Amino acid sequence: MSERPEILILNGPNLNMLGTREPELYGAETLDDVDAMCADHAATLGLATDFRQSNFEGEMVTIIQQARGSASGIIINAGAYTHTSVAIHDALRVADLPVIEVHISNIHRRESFRHTSYISSVAEGIIVGLGTQGYVLALDGMARILDRT
Repeated sequence: MSERPEILILNGPNLNMLGTREPELYGAETLDDVDAMCADHAATLGLATDFRQSNFEGEMVTIIQQARGSASGIIINAGAYTHTSVAIHDALRVADLPVIEVHISNIHRRESFRHTSYISSVAEGIIVGLGTQGYVLALDGMARILDRT
């Protein structure tokens, strides 16, 4: 039996606070709940997940760089770094892997500074505003992308 392709699911700052941080905006699920949901769904698609979270930009860049040699794709919710980090953008570009950008809330219905993404230009697709279900949809999309290659 062949090894399942691994998808890095990388979460940025404050996502470790899911379930307690603004539940009216982000819901009641914790990041551990999202991790379990992703692992279960990925298994149905024949994929594996490497689910990570960091509050530190440099650590996220390192994780992305390491994914170049170990992952088949990247799903990223960079949190606030979406709107500020050229370094994460550059790391995703250099990783040379398919990328799907995810946001739990609809960033386009929020503050204007959240309307700009440094990740979108390197992403195959973007899922916003569908809550944590967006991660499941991103896994579906990644499975399709990998079938194309």
